[in-house]
Amino acid sequence: MNEQKQAGYYIVRGDVLPEVFIRVTEARELLDTGEAQTVEEAAARVGISPSAYYKYRDAVTPFQDLGRGRIVTFQLMLRHHLGVLSAVLSVFSGTGANILTINQGIPTDGTAPVTVTVDTADMQIGTEELLERLSGQEGVIRAAAAAG
Repeated sequence: MNEQKQAGYYIVRGDVLPEVFIRVTEARELLDTGEAQTVEEAAARVGISPSAYYKYRDAVTPFQDLGRGRIVTFQLMLRHHLGVLSAVLSVFSGTGANILTINQGIPTDGTAPVTVTVDTADMQIGTEELLERLSGQEGVIRAAAAAG
């Protein structure tokens, strides 16, 4: 009988996975965070061979990471008044949004375009509610969101 491996995705409890899969994700985290500088170092620290890391690195991802890292860019038009940008940034931080970049254009005619890019993985509210809060903030003329 000729069996072909089925490509696809499965959600499997971690306690039934072969240990190597868990260790590969641990090694990848060490590399991503800079705690390990090379694959060899990361593999040694988690107790696997570099070849095991290379074999499985693209095949296994922790479930909680699948939905993480949603990047959203907000385009704002703000009045050029003292404290407006600070208040807007406080709205972002108050929701759990992780601000990645802030770009403000030169103010003209009393307004300034501002672009704020955030990671929404830890936000306690949805993007639409955040837009409502931003739009209601004093000094915000316009607020819009675009997926990153």
